[in-house]
Amino acid sequence: MTVHFIGAGPGAPDLLTLRGRDLIAASPVCLYAGSLIPIAVLDHCPPGARIVNTAPMELDEIMAEIAVAHAAGQDVARLHSGDLSVWSAMGEQLRRLRAVDIPFTVTPGVPAFAAAAAALEAELTLPALAQSLVLTRTPGRASTMPPAESLTNFAVTGATLAIHLSIHNLVQVVADLTPAYGADCPVAVVWRASWPDQRIVRATLETIEQALAGSMERTALILVGRVLAAQDFAESSLYAPGYDRRFRPQDVTSRFAGASE
Repeated sequence: MTVHFIGAGPGAPDLLTLRGRDLIAASPVCLYAGSLIPIAVLDHCPPGARIVNTAPMELDEIMAEIAVAHAAGQDVARLHSGDLSVWSAMGEQLRRLRAVDIPFTVTPGVPAFAAAAAALEAELTLPALAQSLVLTRTPGRASTMPPAESLTNFAVTGATLAIHLSIHNLVQVVADLTPAYGADCPVAVVWRASWPDQRIVRATLETIEQALAGSMERTALILVGRVLAAQDFAESSLYAPGYDRRFRPQDVTSRFAGASE
């Protein structure tokens, strides 16, 4: 028996990985994270599977479901939205499984920020503008923020910011970022990225509050950075004619001289 933690992606059912799909299809028990998982993903469950919505459950209740499946020798597909590596609450579940020697696997999923960037048709790292992407959030009821991980500290870097779980704190987000990024810095808010009812609002730090006017909540992702509206940016050297690459050496010796990819 194995518990398979599966990142179910940002919303669109066809953004589920093939590995995730196959593990769901092979598991007689499925625990899924409520409204964050599209019902169509559950269509991959085998006939007669026990399907449990964990949204109203406490951690002890979730672990009890897993313990019952373990006693019956039944694999469990444990579905979380997006990717499991950030804000999934997987860590606390793994800690408990390790304590009782229940085996598990982890299958990554398409993260929300990637789906949002695709919806915006945007590369979040552009030459000379931003080469870093910060995934962060603001304090909420479920989690506080370590003191060093403030938006004002991240803003100093000028990196592209993907601010999760923070649409309710938009006023503070704008106040924290404007001094470093400037009032004219582009902002995009993507609500329910990749879902059929996906919505996008583009504005600046100065205008985003008025542009939204409270029209989005909960599952909206805030993206901030110059890359979001950049047109006149330098091209990458990667495909430049004179760039020495292992698979496109500029002379007969460069292949053996540590040329980069």
